[in-house]
This record gives sequence, structure tokens and C-alpha cells, in this order.
Amino acid sequence: MNKKSVITIRDIAREANVSASTVSRVLNNTTAVTENKRQAVLEAVKKLNYRPNIIAQGLVRGQSMAIGILTQDLASPFYGGMHQGIEQGLSTSGYQPLFVSGNWTPSKEIEALDMLVQRQVDGLIIMAGTVLDERIRQIAERMPLVVVGGRLKDLEKQCLQIDNQKAAYTATQHLIELGHRRIVHITGMPTHPDAIKRKQGYEQALNEADIEIDPTLIIEGTFRRRSGLFAIETLLTRGTQFSAIFAANDQITNGVYLALFRRGIRIPDDVSIVGFDDQRYSAYMSPPLTTIYHPIVEMGVAAAKAVITLINGEPINLPVPSTKLVIRESTGIYK
Repeated sequence: MNKKSVITIRDIAREANVSASTVSRVLNNTTAVTENKRQAVLEAVKKLNYRPNIIAQGLVRGQSMAIGILTQDLASPFYGGMHQGIEQGLSTSGYQPLFVSGNWTPSKEIEALDMLVQRQVDGLIIMAGTVLDERIRQIAERMPLVVVGGRLKDLEKQCLQIDNQKAAYTATQHLIELGHRRIVHITGMPTHPDAIKRKQGYEQALNEADIEIDPTLIIEGTFRRRSGLFAIETLLTRGTQFSAIFAANDQITNGVYLALFRRGIRIPDDVSIVGFDDQRYSAYMSPPLTTIYHPIVEMGVAAAKAVITLINGEPINLPVPSTKLVIRESTGIYK
């Protein structure tokens, strides 16, 4: 047989000296066959290096064997970690991920969701963005889905989210314990649920320490590097005094580091900085970044396994993933 040709179940049947229907029953495990025939089929599969057509199998079963993933930024290190986890979680399931980006834009998110539904994916993993909760609930009535990074009323058991407020409180409290009082907060997108909770955690820590919340120290960001650069330039242009910064994610701190470097402002001698997410590069920044560890890959794995469980008609019980403060050299005692 030409090794470059496509191996079919008929080839397997000829090699095993059984019928094609017997091969199908063995491969799909639908009906019991005698042990000697089963072994003959498996040996033929191994000898011919047969690879089943997953798409064709899915059509027979009435499934696409695809899981739709609505992400927000395919190039983002944060979402990249989540994507890696999802791929790991699906690796032995027979399902393949289909990634589509919403790009933080409501119209594009809705368009992406509609496309995934029209493709008849077997389940959805939605990374929280700007899509209305009601739209997600409508889709949840039609197919299994898991929401990562958001919390929806009536779908709480299908939502996977860290305690953003508690984590941000811990980050801000660390700076307060070091003696800082003029603490800047560079937020994420103001409508994003994670950004809202992280700002609340920052404000909670200040309130409990009897530090007045100064609106001039809160700069609206976008979770992206350039918003960190813009925030520092804005603060320095205004002449705003500050000794520490809590950024809503590590990407923002990249821009912060650059802006401070250009002005000759030293970290942590002049300004202490805490980020959020503990991206892989954060330990290799100069100086290494103090940040909140966010179990991104683990959450991707958990979301993938949960949606497969839902597809199989079984209940899920998603935990609240744990975060922790990782102290490195970007924070120091206020002088």
C-alpha cells in the first residue's frame, strides 16, 4: 500500500480480516465485539498507523467536536496563558478549540459570538469583556458554556473568577505597610468587571488605613502598556506627588517602567510599584516586579474541563482560584 495514501476503515478491515462495520464498532465503542476481533482491529490500526477523521466522527455523532473560545486579545500575554491552559484541558478530550477575538469591542464580541454559535460549536468558553449578561444567558439556554473572569446572575456555577477585590486590597495594603500614603492606581478598562473590583480593593485598603482617597491619584487605563506610559506622563505633567503605584495588570507596568526610566526616576528608591497577574516576564523586569499571582493557565485548564463536563450532561463545581502577593524588588520602604 502506498504509505502516502489516506488510511480508511476499509483498509483496517482488510488487514484485520473483518467487516468495515466491525471496525467502526471497535473504534467508536458502540457495540460489543468478540475479543479476538477487537484485538485484530487494534493491531491493524497500529500497524497501518491509522488516524481517525475527527470531523467525520463528529458529524456522525451530531457534534462538531469544537469548543468556541471568545477571547479579547490574541496577542496578549495574559490571554496567551489562558489559551495555553484551555489547550491543555482539551488535549485528551477529542475536542479542538476555535479561538475568536472580540478586541474589547462590543460589536466585535457579539459578531464573534454569533459566528461561533453559527459554526455549531459544542460548547463555549467566554472570557469576560463587554458582552451584555443577558446575551450570554440566552446562549447558555442553547449550549453549554463557561464564563471566565466574570460573574453572571443565574449562571454563577458556570463562572470562573478570582477574588479581584481581595487581591487588589492585598496589593495596596502591601504598599501601605511599607509606609506609602500617596499611592497611584492605574485602572483597567472602566467597564471591565475585573478593573472595577480591583479599583474597589484599592479603595478598601485606603479606607481601612484612614487614607483619604484622592481622585487625582486614580488614572483610567486600558490594561495595555501604553496606558501605563500615558498615566505617568499625565501625573508628572500635572506635578502630582506620589511615592507608589498599584497597576491593574502587569502590562500597564511595562509602560510605567519606561516612563519613569525616561525621567530618571528610580524603582523602588523613588517610586514603588505593584502589578497584577504575575506574567512570566514579570520576574525578569528591571527591577523584578512585585505583583499578584493570578493562576491563568490553571484557570484555562479548569474552564476547558468544565465545559466538557457540561457537554456530557454532568454538573460542575468551579472553585474560586487562589491568588497571592509575590514580593520582588520593585517595592521598598517609603523614605
